[in-house]
Amino acid sequence: MNVEKVLDIIQTLKQEERFVLGIDGLSRSGKTSFTQKLVEALEKPVLTYHIDDYIVDRSSRYKTGYEEWYEYYHLQWDVKRLQEELFQHLRKESEKALVIIEGVFLQRAEWRDYLDYVVYLKCSKVERFNRESQETQEKIEKFLDRYWKAEDYYMKTVNPERKADLVL
Repeated sequence: MNVEKVLDIIQTLKQEERFVLGIDGLSRSGKTSFTQKLVEALEKPVLTYHIDDYIVDRSSRYKTGYEEWYEYYHLQWDVKRLQEELFQHLRKESEKALVIIEGVFLQRAEWRDYLDYVVYLKCSKVERFNRESQETQEKIEKFLDRYWKAEDYYMKTVNPERKADLVL
């Protein structure tokens, strides 16, 4: 899974500074698994944050009157609060540390400037869909109306493959 490439990059970093590494990719692209393998391979302490740990309550992101894709992209997280409470906080801390943040839509404009280096995990829609459980796959309307439209929006408006420092 090319963890070695990222390890090489991390080894070249200035050891006395804080460095924020972003692991971006669409749903089921392998972000969490990649991050776990990376952390296991590192020989130094790492702070890890998962954007999904900051998802807002269900009533704030479902049946809001907006289209489902909009709810997923714009309402799944309190984007401004996350920017202020996580990303800005990480920038204010001065102790040296490697920080890894992983999550979908990580390179959106509100967050990208807080990341020193971004790895984008490219994975086909078919492969990602096949990673879902059979029960989840049977809810195809949710993918069509919510997830894939939001992902298409992200790909068109943000172009994460172009903005990433490394695409795997």
